[in-house]
Amino acid sequence: MLKIFLWLRYLGKKRVVLLSVAAVALSCALLIVVASLFSGFIDAFEQAAVDAMGDVVLAPQAKFADYPELINRLEELKSVEAATAALSAQGLLHIGRGNVRAVEILGIEVEKRGRVTAFEKMLLNGKPAESQEKSPAGDQVVNGYIGIGVLCEPNDKTDEYDLETARAQMGREVVLTTGAITEDREGRREFKRRTMRLVISDVVFYGVYYLDSRVVRVPIERLQEAMYPGSIKPIADQIEIKLQRGTDIDVALAQIRGVWKVFASQQLGWDEYQIERTRIETARQMQARYVAEIRKQMGVLLLIFGVVSLSAVLLIFCIFYMIVETRRRDMAILKSCGAGSGAVALIFVGFGGFIGVVGAVFGTALGYVITKNINTFEGWIRIAFGLKLWKASVYMFSRIPNQVDWQAVLWIVLAAIAGASVGALIPAISAAITRPVNVLRYE
Repeated sequence: MLKIFLWLRYLGKKRVVLLSVAAVALSCALLIVVASLFSGFIDAFEQAAVDAMGDVVLAPQAKFADYPELINRLEELKSVEAATAALSAQGLLHIGRGNVRAVEILGIEVEKRGRVTAFEKMLLNGKPAESQEKSPAGDQVVNGYIGIGVLCEPNDKTDEYDLETARAQMGREVVLTTGAITEDREGRREFKRRTMRLVISDVVFYGVYYLDSRVVRVPIERLQEAMYPGSIKPIADQIEIKLQRGTDIDVALAQIRGVWKVFASQQLGWDEYQIERTRIETARQMQARYVAEIRKQMGVLLLIFGVVSLSAVLLIFCIFYMIVETRRRDMAILKSCGAGSGAVALIFVGFGGFIGVVGAVFGTALGYVITKNINTFEGWIRIAFGLKLWKASVYMFSRIPNQVDWQAVLWIVLAAIAGASVGALIPAISAAITRPVNVLRYE
């Protein structure tokens, strides 16, 4: 109780101690915000991959046929909830006169894709449109699901899309041009241009700039007809899989590899080399190299800010040393009443830890408020100074991730308390070696 009484007394009487609290709080808040923003970006990046491709992606080095049979075999596994096929190509989208965009074409199983990915949640209308085979002119058309960034650009100042302008594009016909390499009877290969008339059935808004500004989705069978008109069997180049909840990832991947190995060897006649080169990974594992680089940058930045935060330790040392020099009479009285040197030292080390706890509490609260409202603060800066700090075209996402990394918070708080205690250590030793007779001789 005496220690707590002295802590509160010094905290109330010595206003300069509040500078130590403020330094610890600001250092904690800074590190919490930085760690949370980086962790939030990594989580958002990995989740975006899952939303776009499902939990597991099976991607051979070449296109393959009979994908419905493979999907049936995969869905018989207890670890697999659903699977769907995809077929990719490059093309040009002619939206209007003088408006041609280079796009990635993704052939999808429209009805099944929502079971594997977040496709339906990202549609402005909320569900895929019914199949449309004929245009008003009687030509064959294809349902198209086009990224919002393909149809309109985000506002330069707010970096937001005009959703009403995007919705106004629905029902409009556009032309999609792609190509395929064909062989004639003599075995000569040549490139053939293929065009499709698309009706914009819906607009896709993932909130990920690359997906929103580059990808056009069409039914997989229509893309196959355009690229491989002579093919009878259904063709795909990727299988996307959703796992059952609670499934062990390693077990599921092993089962999927087993099914693929049997299918590729028996159904496709592929050799061992082709089968082994097939990538079967989770969507998160596919982003591992990029995420590792982001984590390195986060570590470097936290190290830099951590070194800067050492100024709080030096400030605590200076303030506590000043307290020791001006309050030697208190220490002399304590020691003359029977308190040992260790007990006196512990008072100041504990007071340093107490400063660390108080500062960490305020710093955590401040870091939480800043992180959760980071998009609001960024908007205020944009309005006040005309400066857009976060652009989706640079940082991939339409909004700044604002989830607090509580695991990082725990380590930052512990480091703050330890640092404050270390800052008080030398003044505590100075207080412990105080000799009462020298201090109280003239009292």
